[in-house]
Amino acid sequence: MKILQSPAVKVGLSISIATGLYGISFGALAVASGLDIWQTIALSLLLFSGGSQFAFIGVVSGGGTGLAAMSASALLGIRNGIYGMQMNALLSPRSWRKLVAAQVTIDESTATASGQQDPAEQRRGFWTAGVGIFLLWNLFTAVGALAGNALGDPKQWGLDGAAVAAFLALLWPRLKGKEPAAIAVVCALATLLAVPFVPSGVPILVAAAVAAVIGWFTHKPVPQGMAPDIEPYAEPYSEHDCAHMVLPEDGASARPGRREGGQG
Repeated sequence: MKILQSPAVKVGLSISIATGLYGISFGALAVASGLDIWQTIALSLLLFSGGSQFAFIGVVSGGGTGLAAMSASALLGIRNGIYGMQMNALLSPRSWRKLVAAQVTIDESTATASGQQDPAEQRRGFWTAGVGIFLLWNLFTAVGALAGNALGDPKQWGLDGAAVAAFLALLWPRLKGKEPAAIAVVCALATLLAVPFVPSGVPILVAAAVAAVIGWFTHKPVPQGMAPDIEPYAEPYSEHDCAHMVLPEDGASARPGRREGGQG
C-alpha cells in the first residue's frame, strides 16, 4: 500500500515494534513487584507511560505505599502534559480524536511527529507510533505478566531488584550533557542519604524536590524580544535595509528613506 511508503509510517512502525516488545519486561517485573495479572494489564491500559509505570512498580517493589508510588509516577508523567500541548498545537485533533490523541501522546509518538516537516507526515507519524505502541505495549504486557506469574518467587530469579534496574536503563540514555548528569548525581546522593530516615518510596520524591530546587536556581531566563535567529522579513536583512536606504548625492551618510510606492 502507498501509505506504507510514508517515511513517518516506517519510523512509527519500527518504533512501535521495538517499544512494544519491551512491554514483556514491564509485565514480568510488575507481577514480580506484587501486582496481579489484571492490575498489571490495567496499569498499562490506563497509565500507558513507560517511565511512569516503571517508577510505580519500582516504589511498590521497595515496599513503598500506594501514595508514594502514585506521586513518583505522576512526577514523571508531567512531561506527557507538556507533550500534549505541543501536539495539540501541531496536529489540532478534533472531536473524539482529541481524546484518543491524549492517551497515545508519549515520548515516541511526540518525537516521531516532531521529526517530520510535512503536516500530513506529522499526523501519520504521530498516529502510527502512538496507536502502534499502545496496542503492542499492552499485548506484550499481558504476555510478560503471564510469564512472570509462571516464574513463581521473584527473588529466585533476581527479579526483585530488576524494576529499579529497568528504570535506570530508561533514564541513562537521557543524560546527555554535563549539567543533566551532574543533577542526576546530586539527586542520587540525596536519595541515598534519605533512605535510612524516611519510609520506602519517599526518597524518590526527595530526589525530585532536589532536582526542582536545582533547576529553579540554575534556570537562565530567556530575554524578552525577538529571538536573534528569527527573520522578520521575507528577504535577508541586508536586502531589506538597502531597499530602505536613500543614498545622498553630496556624499553624506546614508539615511533611512521611503521606498517608491510603499511605506518607509
